[in-house]
Amino acid sequence: MKTDIRNMMDAADQTDLIDSFYQDLEFGTGGLRGVMGAGSNRMNIYTVGKATHGLCLYLKKQVPNEPISIAVSHDSRINSPLFARRVAEIASAHGIKVYVSEGVRPTPMLSYAIRYYGCKSGVMITASHNPKEYNGYKAYWEDGAQVVAPDDKGIIAEVNAIQDLESIPSQVNNELIVRMDREFDRSYLEKVVALRQDTDVISRESGICIVFSAIHGATGEIVPKALKSCGFENVHVVPEQNKPDGNFPTVHSPNPEEPAAMEMALELARKKNAHLVMACDPDGDRVGAAALNRRGEYELLNGNQTAALLTWYLLKSRRDHGGIPGNGFVVSTIVTSELILDIAVDFGVKAYETLTGFKHIAALIREKEGKEVFLGGGEESYGYMPADFVRDKDAVASCAVLAEVAVWAKDKDMSLFDLLDQIYLKHGVYKEHLISITRKGKSGAEEIQAIMRTLREEMPESINGMRVVKVVDVLAGTVRDVAHGETSPLGLEKSNVLQFYLEDGTKVSARPSGTEPKIKFYISVKAKAGSIDEIAEKEVALGAKIKAISAYLKEQL
Repeated sequence: MKTDIRNMMDAADQTDLIDSFYQDLEFGTGGLRGVMGAGSNRMNIYTVGKATHGLCLYLKKQVPNEPISIAVSHDSRINSPLFARRVAEIASAHGIKVYVSEGVRPTPMLSYAIRYYGCKSGVMITASHNPKEYNGYKAYWEDGAQVVAPDDKGIIAEVNAIQDLESIPSQVNNELIVRMDREFDRSYLEKVVALRQDTDVISRESGICIVFSAIHGATGEIVPKALKSCGFENVHVVPEQNKPDGNFPTVHSPNPEEPAAMEMALELARKKNAHLVMACDPDGDRVGAAALNRRGEYELLNGNQTAALLTWYLLKSRRDHGGIPGNGFVVSTIVTSELILDIAVDFGVKAYETLTGFKHIAALIREKEGKEVFLGGGEESYGYMPADFVRDKDAVASCAVLAEVAVWAKDKDMSLFDLLDQIYLKHGVYKEHLISITRKGKSGAEEIQAIMRTLREEMPESINGMRVVKVVDVLAGTVRDVAHGETSPLGLEKSNVLQFYLEDGTKVSARPSGTEPKIKFYISVKAKAGSIDEIAEKEVALGAKIKAISAYLKEQL
């Protein structure tokens, strides 16, 4: 590390040195995430140590007279085992018992472990779907969800108050560090298998061909095992991508949202004539999927489409096998397709929207616990939660449920896209698009904030020729009816998000990413279709509208 710092100091270009030290890597409301390397603004054993010390100090203040335990897991990224060990050692030095995963385990299993072992907190070492240079630190609370207010602010205050790294305790107590056992793995798997609704259709279609890729992450063992345990007998893994490897050698980015990351899985699917293709990100909280479209070609489902299919099937199967509870509800986020809300209304189920991020969905579940029944949740960024035994995105359980949706559709001589067409026919054709603009480093962060500031101060009256009729400013907590000049309170926690509703039903949302150096623009358009044949025509027209809006936004920036 000292050598790296000297090299940065000696370099003619000081950009790396400035980016490495111009600020402390911020312990935000979700933890840490950043490029690995030397420096206060990098992921390394010192920034991980400081975060853990602050977390432990806060835990001990919250429960001063009780024994405390935490759970720690990690994905396949470079240095993930080292950082996880660092967390365990510092926690043990604080007198806290630590349950550590035996090798890589996905994020949903860390969430489940917290309640399984009765822990007060948990830490997952991962940078999710970021490029290989990144790593991260996600902090969880006793309900298995990522930390939210007021505990997030309390932990941040403790971390920020640490001025001297020498104050971090170093007397490791190995007796307090124990491995999660195989019984824990078995228990989690049982929960996933229990999600099956239509075992008859699974039995009839058990030979359905499924292709799965772990993209070198933490799901190479658990997802195939879960699918087999659920009764799916013809599962093919992508062998070149099944072994955990933090270099992610076969992909540019280990993100199933990007088509290139799915290409090897699609190639195997073509050879095997697969009915369903799925791939998870490195920490197993996101899943991408593909199926045969109307033209008999493999097409990727976007996150909104998968969320709609899962929501529809979870509600339909509940209705067909025991009934939907009268106090049931589903959850999505404010940038997720409103098709989810339409589906819920059709089934007579209450639907809620939260801020972006599953910690907000989990917080709502905790708020409603004992009063209402969670039936499913999802967001556009490929994260879904089909049950609440995990309180974060769960790609393992989602793979199992999505496979059941596929066999149910096949049993009715449909593909997933055929089923999606049936949903569109009833609720309207929805099409969404995401524009991500990357701005790295100190100057990039400042530019992103400047863009959001300009959008607020010079709010557009129209976008691509369509009049803005409503503006939602989540940071200000207001909803402005432009036509009538009326403003009302929003009722959500404040966040740096702006949403513009246009007169034709289009919605455009803008928000800086909380985990990446990006500003994101979400475009959602919709249209009614009178027949199955008309759906394809509407999709073309909606695609053209999205293209025009995208060009307009990029021109303005």
